Amino acid sequence: MSTQFVPPELLQKTDKVLFVAHLAIGDFTYMEACFKAFHQAYPHIQIDIWVDEVRRTYDFRQWQGLKKYSLFDWLDAVPYFGTIYKETYSPFVMLRSLLRARSQQYALVVSFGLSHRTFYARLIRWISGNGFLAAIENRYKPPRRYRPPNIFKHWVFARLNARLPERPKNAEHVSEVYAGWFRQLFGLDISHIDRFPSLAIPTVWSDDATRRLQQWGISGKDQRQTRLVFVNPVSKQDVRCWTVQKALELIDEMRKLEQWSESDFILNTVPEQWDETKAILESHPLRSKVRLFSATDNFFQLPAILSQCDLIISVETAVMHLANAVGVPVIALMRQHTPEWMPIDKKNSRVVMTLEYDDCVQDISLSRVIEILPNAANMTW
Repeated sequence: MSTQFVPPELLQKTDKVLFVAHLAIGDFTYMEACFKAFHQAYPHIQIDIWVDEVRRTYDFRQWQGLKKYSLFDWLDAVPYFGTIYKETYSPFVMLRSLLRARSQQYALVVSFGLSHRTFYARLIRWISGNGFLAAIENRYKPPRRYRPPNIFKHWVFARLNARLPERPKNAEHVSEVYAGWFRQLFGLDISHIDRFPSLAIPTVWSDDATRRLQQWGISGKDQRQTRLVFVNPVSKQDVRCWTVQKALELIDEMRKLEQWSESDFILNTVPEQWDETKAILESHPLRSKVRLFSATDNFFQLPAILSQCDLIISVETAVMHLANAVGVPVIALMRQHTPEWMPIDKKNSRVVMTLEYDDCVQDISLSRVIEILPNAANMTW
């Protein structure tokens, strides 16, 4: 007898399912393998995605920026996705999306919302009042003398058909967490190899990366004799960033090593920090072999450039996971807070972890990064 949460007979007769998640690029890098496995197991079911914007705001000045979430470019390129609900950045457009989703009368809705879990449990109930509903279970706090039990939360989660644990048993890496959810929900067994991230870069963006390298005077990966190193010091959170100055210091130190002395470097930044980073780079004495890059037009500009590199050095952000997806060796600079987010491809990845639990990535010294660089003339780890 099957122990999966969603009844097999429901999966056989339904024609569409809605997944709700506040997806970041790093999340989807690993969750995409699970959606792919679901599609292969149930090709007759259309997969719809609700991408919830946790920064949703009434401030109209922020709407334009929230509309242009780069992950949407990747989601649009996935052939087995149906409807993608993108308009959740303000309460007004979210209401329109809610009405649109509710009109679909989904027989199956799943929430992978890890934050604001009660909100997401109520959200999927509103979208499909009569459907099979599953969500991440709430963190119940034991009642105390001055903190009575939250009856409302208990009631909300009791009405769900299935509650998923935040971390399935024995799941250490985030890819195992996501695969565990899909196993419990649908009975899917996704192997370790199948959980490795993959990324099909559209030809238009591969060609764009080649043209960009040519403009920089750099040959393609198969033609050049020197190495190309991608250095990413930026993340959305300050505690996960390096400064631009420190990234340039790393490049200077690498140039002192014989095996890296002739290398070219790409320094990554985000569009909103372009002018500031450019000013810092222009004042650097060895700026001639450092090219500044930012994916300003499309998400695929980033993985297309990454795929052309020989080594990627990145702070704790999506870049280190995309490195695994495009098969380029990576050195990841991480805090001790989230070991489950280490790059999954251990053969082609090295991690430099902060020395103390409360340290920021900025506390990782240049010497520790230099020590971990491969010494061989080739790029074998």
